[in-house]
Amino acid sequence: MKRRDLKKSINYLAGELFAECIALTEYGNVDEHNVSAVMENILMMQADMISRISHVEPGCTRLFFRKLREDLADRTEQIIEDIKGLV
Repeated sequence: MKRRDLKKSINYLAGELFAECIALTEYGNVDEHNVSAVMENILMMQADMISRISHVEPGCTRLFFRKLREDLADRTEQIIEDIKGLV
């Protein structure tokens, strides 16, 4: 997968998670302060992942991108759990 495609995937994922939070504020009875914290976490995750892709360390790039995908999956799972905890 190309870097540009990976960045697009991360932006799409962050957008979907963000939209889920917005939907909760519109249709659910949740504390907006907690939702704002989760939304901030989503934006930080997106910025961190895009930054890491843009500044790849020289050397073993295969391991770098494997670690990046693992970190993305872990942080996404954590954010999903945070969103579930809001309801």
